[in-house]
Amino acid sequence: NNFSRFGTPEELKELIDEAHRLGLTVLLDLVHSHGCKNTVDGINMFDGTNGCFFHDGPRGYHDLWDSRCFNYMQREVMRFLLSNIRYWLEEFKFDGFRFDGVSSMLYHSHGIGHAFSGTYNEYFGLATDTESFNYLQLANYVSQTLYPESITIAEEVSGMPTLCRPIAEGGAGFDYRLAMAIPDVWIKSLKEKQDEDWNVGDITWTLI
Repeated sequence: NNFSRFGTPEELKELIDEAHRLGLTVLLDLVHSHGCKNTVDGINMFDGTNGCFFHDGPRGYHDLWDSRCFNYMQREVMRFLLSNIRYWLEEFKFDGFRFDGVSSMLYHSHGIGHAFSGTYNEYFGLATDTESFNYLQLANYVSQTLYPESITIAEEVSGMPTLCRPIAEGGAGFDYRLAMAIPDVWIKSLKEKQDEDWNVGDITWTLI
């Protein structure tokens, strides 16, 4: 998170330069899946209306996260988010992004309460938010076109096919998919269990 209490933009640039000098890859956790609904320090109701940057009506609210959902069909939303990608790559020299909450973007239900079993009709139907999928394609296109060496990772739990296929094939164009459950399993195993109590079967199931 790029907050002033963690340092200045120039100090962040110095940190990234030093990481690169040490041979480290630096990725930014990019949140384009939703936005803060706070009207004081966010862009919600930027022009005084509910439909500025976000969907108007119920579609514009993420009840589980208590936040707003972007309207990716608006030209200004595209400009805002895609220029944000270029800004971090060009100005700060980040090596790429981990896109946060991709599963929430891909479905009108945000995937809430849905245990995906892997059948195609769960992914390719009216429940899928094609506008969001198209935005992810554009985001990857911008990142890969401007900086071909950049890396994009989708934090995603549903197992959406084509997520890491090339855009030319109709895929979203991500380089990697990070299953949302994997970090939780490692954290829980390390913090709450002794090594000899680890359930290797559960870990393996989560990884696949």
